[in-house]
Amino acid sequence: MVRANKYRITGMELIETIDNWEHLIRFKVNLIGCGGTALTLLKIKESTKDIDMIVPVQKEYERLMAFLRSIGYQEKGNGLAHPDDPNFLYQFWTGNRVFTTELLDSPLEPDRNIPIKNWRHIYLGALNLQDLIITKMFRGTQVDLDDCVAAFAASNMDPEALLERYAETAKYDLNPEKMIENFIRFAEALVERSMVNQSFLEKAASYK
Repeated sequence: MVRANKYRITGMELIETIDNWEHLIRFKVNLIGCGGTALTLLKIKESTKDIDMIVPVQKEYERLMAFLRSIGYQEKGNGLAHPDDPNFLYQFWTGNRVFTTELLDSPLEPDRNIPIKNWRHIYLGALNLQDLIITKMFRGTQVDLDDCVAAFAASNMDPEALLERYAETAKYDLNPEKMIENFIRFAEALVERSMVNQSFLEKAASYK
């Protein structure tokens, strides 16, 4: 496949890649896009550099890794890349884990993912925006912050419910105070853009 941008992949191009997998695969697998991949699939971002996905079921994860290696994907950094498309790194997590974050619920639970496409063998969803913001702000880079503001702006989520779920998830992190500090940065960015009021920021700060 010839990419419009050899260093970034669009949602349509990613779906075309998975469509190619579907023609070869012989088992069921659930894929949940996360990070920038989810935002790209949901058309909140135009494209993404790396492809990040959760495979919630361990057995499906193991079979998928064997399948991808059988069709030419090779180890690269923390993921897999194909010699025909070497600029794109595919990273996979299993269970409820995304990056360094353990989600409270499986991404396969009702409302925890947004359906994108369902093939005969492969189901593709995007992590719901509430959990997506949580996983990105747990990393807390400037890019993550910008993505989270965009995700919040594109949704109609309840900020109070987001804060409560974030704080609950933070309890299980090795450094919960740092995670809350990251959320306060996010809340400050929302206040600056008049997406929430000052009292929301004060409530976020009270979790420190």
